[in-house]
Amino acid sequence: MSEPEILYEDNHVIVAVKPSGVLSQADGSDAPDMLTILKDYIKIKYNKPGNVFLGLLHRLDRNVEGVMVFAKTSKAASRISEQIRNREVRKLYRAIVNGSFTKDEGEFCNWLIKDGRTNVTKVFDSKPSSSEAKKATLRYKVTGKADLKGNMVSLVDIKLDTGRSHQIRAQFAHSGHALLGDRKYGDCTYKGNVCLQSYLIGFKHPVSGEKMEFTVPIRSDGPWSIFGGF
Repeated sequence: MSEPEILYEDNHVIVAVKPSGVLSQADGSDAPDMLTILKDYIKIKYNKPGNVFLGLLHRLDRNVEGVMVFAKTSKAASRISEQIRNREVRKLYRAIVNGSFTKDEGEFCNWLIKDGRTNVTKVFDSKPSSSEAKKATLRYKVTGKADLKGNMVSLVDIKLDTGRSHQIRAQFAHSGHALLGDRKYGDCTYKGNVCLQSYLIGFKHPVSGEKMEFTVPIRSDGPWSIFGGF
């Protein structure tokens, strides 16, 4: 991976864009991950010897791109983690999904169970008996519709009320609107990367308390290009 895309940096936090295909954190393989990339970036930029502290505060799936915030001090990590626990951190996503919707705005509320063996999240409409089941809700708004080579697709804005593993991908697939490129959850219409972006993150600065918000523009390649005007 080339030089990381940094949106903001000070003595306390660093906000960067994670590309699709890059892990949030190392998983024991040789695949690149944002935590290591940014530690190396800090080490070189500031000529820091030894280990560099950098706190991972949240994650994005490997094949999902988007904006992430990392903490450069333990105090910043603690304070932003508290904001996340209190649901004070604002995160918005956009996705291209199969099909069209009868309503331009809606909500999904399901129960999810993550299968660690297959790394697939199973979705249930009512609470199953398993103690591993977790409630998951999200809200969506359709912001565009288009015909993609004979297949109707929709551009949706998404706000998570809960942050479960593979939540967006699993819930949209369960509703009959699998994300383009998400072969794990049943899409066979597009062979490229999963069409999902974490495009906005907002939080209070851990020291100054200033409200901060960072965004990335909609992609301009692949299926994203047909929604460039929205």
